[in-house]
This record gives sequence, C-alpha cells and structure tokens, in this order.
Amino acid sequence: MRVAIVAGNHETTRGRYAMKLPVVVGQIPVCWSVERNVDVVTSAIRQTKPGSLLVLPEAALSGYDDDLSDFDRLNAEELTAARRTVSAAAVEAGIHVVCGSLLYENECWWNAGIHFSPTGGEHVYRKVNLAMHERGRLMPGSTLPMMTMSLPSGEVVAGIQLCREIRFPEQWHWLARQGAGILIYLTYAANQREVPGVWRAHLISRAAETQRFVVAANVAHADQHCPSMIISPRGVVIDETGSGDQTLLRRTINLGAVRNDYIAQQRDDVVAITYRAEGWAPAPARPSVVRYRRRSRR
Repeated sequence: MRVAIVAGNHETTRGRYAMKLPVVVGQIPVCWSVERNVDVVTSAIRQTKPGSLLVLPEAALSGYDDDLSDFDRLNAEELTAARRTVSAAAVEAGIHVVCGSLLYENECWWNAGIHFSPTGGEHVYRKVNLAMHERGRLMPGSTLPMMTMSLPSGEVVAGIQLCREIRFPEQWHWLARQGAGILIYLTYAANQREVPGVWRAHLISRAAETQRFVVAANVAHADQHCPSMIISPRGVVIDETGSGDQTLLRRTINLGAVRNDYIAQQRDDVVAITYRAEGWAPAPARPSVVRYRRRSRR
C-alpha cells in the first residue's frame, strides 16, 4: 500500500514516514575519450552502495568543454554502447545513476541528463537553455520532465537541470511546483572568466527558495568555479568539495525536510509561471513530493 504525503504538510513529513536516501556526488574528470569516461563512471558506480543515488557531472559520458573542441569527432554508436554499459552497471550495483552526455537522437545532437535506474529503465532530460557556444550546434529541449526513483521505502520525484540553467530560477520553481523533492544539477563549470562564488550562491538560493534538496555535481577541474554540493531545503550546505580534485561526497538526506511553504505563498495573481510544453496538461491537484509505502505492522 502506498501512502501519499504532501511536502507542505509539516505534521506528516516530520512523522514516522520520513524517507532517508543515501546520496553520492561524484566530482570526476571528463574528457573527449568516451572509453576513458566510461571507465571513470563505472568506477564511481562500483564505489556506491545499493539503494543509493549517484550524481555525476554534465557530459560525463560523452566529454565536453567550453569550446566543444572535439564535438565533431563524437561517434553516436560509441555513445549508445556507453549508455548500455552504464545502464548494466547501475543494474548490477542496484543504484540510481544520473549523469550527463551529449546524445544523438532524431538526427540531432542534444545536451542531456540521463537517469539510469536499477531496473534498467532510462529517463532523459534535454537541456532547455543552451549555452552560447552550444547554440547552432546542439538542439535545445522544450520540456521539463520529471523522473521517479523507486526505492524500498517508496518513490521519490526529482527534476534535472544542466549548467547555465542555474541562472533561470523559473525552471527550478516549475519542477518544484510539479512535485520534485530533489533538484539534481549537472554541470561542467570550469571557466576562469566567471566570478568565483556566484554559482555556489545560486545553488544555495535554488534550494532555499524552493525548499528542495539540491544535489550538484561539477567536473573535477583545476579551473572549477562552482563546487559540487549537497544542499538542504533550508539552504544549509550539507557537504561540498573544497577543490577541483576528483572525489566522492557521501551523505544521507531525509526527504521529510522538503516543504511547500514558500511555493504555496507565491502570488500567482501578480506573477505566474506559464509552462508551454506541447502536449502538457496540468494535474488536477498538487502532486506529492514523496510517495511512501506503508510498513506492515506484523
């Protein structure tokens, strides 16, 4: 039996059904060798305990940089094989993996975040707001889909955002309004032209203003201008990297901390967010952030 718990209900989310989720953030190097990237990704998977969520950087499979310097050399078939390898590794490890990759689908290249589930399923988010150097070479996405993680204790809804989308809070607010309890952020933020600390501040704001957990993975890089982080719905930094070195952050988060207070208080009669994705229809009621399975009393 499943019990629906709405995040804004303080009494129930602070009660005995509060769900704990082990989270691992992999700050790993990313290069233009798909083979090497797969080795690094699968190594991080093997270091993650069953039942966990592992989050890895933008384009961790395909490779990436701020010039898309070797983009034209990417092989679509090799990337398809890499996806199969990572999917199989996630199944074997019994974990949820979210990582980035450039993808070739429908005769177009996309910048995507992919959720590999421990049952072999996949969920793909295609970056909506492309960086300037991506425009004209990659196709922008046009939807903000949700992903659902099935866990022994219930289901967790999450949304994915990529890199410069940190500057577009309306997308994050929309995901939160639609029931995401975790906002997963994948980035390749290694640009010396960026002002240090700004993107870190953005991430804290996205967590505090939506009252959601933010789990952010950046590339391991000497020029990193944004740390990898795990942030609570109050904007408290639970953990973060102190340098651009390769590392894994490991924390357990309690989804009972998620709230709807600020979202419920937003004045839609003054300023409203309008979602125009083709084929989308509003839900009849605000969805639950977490859907729990009631434990047997036997």
